[in-house]
Amino acid sequence: MRRIFCDVLTLYWVILFVRILLSWFPAPVSGPLRTGYNFIYDLTEPVLRPMRGLLPPIRTGAMALDMSPILAFIILLVLKAAICF
Repeated sequence: MRRIFCDVLTLYWVILFVRILLSWFPAPVSGPLRTGYNFIYDLTEPVLRPMRGLLPPIRTGAMALDMSPILAFIILLVLKAAICF
């Protein structure tokens, strides 16, 4: 059971990393890529949304740097260290 939980944490880490990479490119308008894009966002947004309340984006002129994925990575690493090793 512990191994499955560790694998799920690793998979979520990868999905979160993919979301960060996707944020650098414009979203496709339609098609299977859009479906995948929406799926990744639907999986990660419930975790990242509350973290944005704890750690709001850092404004740098006309753009903002969302720090919630970094906080999510830290939490995932702490969970993996506590449970998986």
